[in-house]
Amino acid sequence: MPAAAEREPEYGHDALVVCDNLVRIYQAEGIEVQALQGLDLLVHDGEMIAIVGASGSGKSTLLQVLAGVDAPTAGRARVAGHDLLDLSRGERVRYRRDVVGFVRQQTARNLVPYLTATQVIDLPMTIAGRPRRERAQRSALLLEALGVTHCADRRPDQMSGGEQQRVAIGVALANEPRVLLADEPTGELDSETAQEVFSALRTANRDLGSTVIVVTHDAAVSGQVARTVAIRDGRTSSEVLRSGDSHDALAEEYAVMDGAGRVQVPREYREALALTRRVRLALAEDHVQIRSDRDAEESP
Repeated sequence: MPAAAEREPEYGHDALVVCDNLVRIYQAEGIEVQALQGLDLLVHDGEMIAIVGASGSGKSTLLQVLAGVDAPTAGRARVAGHDLLDLSRGERVRYRRDVVGFVRQQTARNLVPYLTATQVIDLPMTIAGRPRRERAQRSALLLEALGVTHCADRRPDQMSGGEQQRVAIGVALANEPRVLLADEPTGELDSETAQEVFSALRTANRDLGSTVIVVTHDAAVSGQVARTVAIRDGRTSSEVLRSGDSHDALAEEYAVMDGAGRVQVPREYREALALTRRVRLALAEDHVQIRSDRDAEESP
């Protein structure tokens, strides 16, 4: 008998974060909004990536799904082996406590007004039931690694915006999550302070072992990671890969093709070639040609 055909590996089988044809629909003032429309994304263990896109493109919704705050409507979303479509309420609580950390743009929402930096970093570990000595050691390690040891006994109103965000990163890292999610973490900061916060995120990635996904409008931030993913209309549309971390690193943009073979053609390309409802495809030896179908459209 012929040998059984080998099964193709599952999409994203070796990735830490997998979004496969991910859909998120919600109701807003009686109107159905499809925030994610079949999004595909793979993030591997140890990566630090930036996600960019216009307002309303779906990037913050994606982060809410990955954080376990929003439940996906359809498709597949898996983080560190956890299927986000099938989590029970209790599993979702444990997932948000142990697997992912989350940093919001608004500094006031990340901290507790009456707790010091040490106390607020200690809080998630206390909830997780970790021993006191272990909590104290972890808190001290995070404060030092993120450059805010001097804030150990300060409450939020005694810290600058940048210090607050670095402490917030410490809170998100308290229970040693596999993935750190940051939603516009530098959005309320000046450029110099934003760089300090970005350096703290890089420390979380390089020295503290978290895979980091940052949603940002800040070109200075997205330009310093090896991979930037652009979202357009609820789908991943392109990726920029860089050969290094500096602003002068060689960068190349790629279109993203999903599992069904669909590619989003950038608007400036469509306008330049007058690409509309239909296009002509031609297979060359080492590339695919896309041409306007104007002649066919103009024929009687």
